[in-house]
Amino acid sequence: MGNTLPLIIVFAIAFIGITILLIYNGLVKARNMTDESWSGVDVQLKRRRDLIPNLVTTVQGYAAHERQTLDAVTEARVVAEAAVVGGARQAVGAENALTRSLGGLFLVAEQYPDLKASQNFLQLQKELANIETNIAGARSIYNGNARNYNDKVQSFPALVVAGSLGFKTRPYFEATLAERTSVPVGF
Repeated sequence: MGNTLPLIIVFAIAFIGITILLIYNGLVKARNMTDESWSGVDVQLKRRRDLIPNLVTTVQGYAAHERQTLDAVTEARVVAEAAVVGGARQAVGAENALTRSLGGLFLVAEQYPDLKASQNFLQLQKELANIETNIAGARSIYNGNARNYNDKVQSFPALVVAGSLGFKTRPYFEATLAERTSVPVGF
């Protein structure tokens, strides 16, 4: 009987250690899946940001006096490009602002029939629509992985391990209220 107490303590410590190890490994796996899916979103967002200068240049040729709208799109692109280094939290807001400015650009384009008929503009608009579809799919995958990761980080007993080891929740990539209530012209 006297020898069983140390054995129980050893088993309890081993059980706690294995549990912490399993929780930690689960958190790392979920975080890595979230990071991987964010990189999928980022690739699509980069494709969109790379397309914008061509789109702005094309619109400029037809609507040079729409300087404020063109500048807003260009500035939003620069901010979105810079936000990439800040991670998902900064990028989400910057990309939402870029989406809103693109909606403004397409509203301007609606006022110029020659621009709307331009083959270059139509091709860029089609390419942007395809990229937006890819972004939506990548966002969905990211949000699913972020939800799973956040569930792990916030659930007991993992939240004890997560908090002490610096695991933090990830933001969802959500549409803004303006994006939910209106669809940019051209998409």
